Amino acid sequence: MTPHRAPSYDETDPFDLPEWLGECAVTWESEQGMTHGHRVAGVLTAPGHEALPCDLLAVDDAYPEPVAADAVRVRAHQVWRHGEVLVAADHDRVLLVVPGSRLDIETVLEALARLSRAVGAPDGSYAVRLRVGPPGA
Repeated sequence: MTPHRAPSYDETDPFDLPEWLGECAVTWESEQGMTHGHRVAGVLTAPGHEALPCDLLAVDDAYPEPVAADAVRVRAHQVWRHGEVLVAADHDRVLLVVPGSRLDIETVLEALARLSRAVGAPDGSYAVRLRVGPPGA
């Protein structure tokens, strides 16, 4: 049996993301409830632009298997400590990688605020819509 290798996501420069993220009123909406788990699927939208899949990943969950390679986890903690959020890619989805093993409302809001600063968005131009209930609700 081959040992499990934790995913190693590719770091993405926020300036490589679509320009509208820094120019428009943007909403991040969760696709499921946030009550369990280390990853919450979501989408970034703005009027007149194609939606951008964007998930939040709590990088420290390690049971039953690590959710990310050690290098990703360390980098997420480094950038968070300096007031930023690690932006990465998972196939066609953007990931906001944050310290911790679970996502809570405060962390979600802070991660999106940090993304908005990273892309040069005007203050107050990002909104968040969260779903309540268990995942899949």
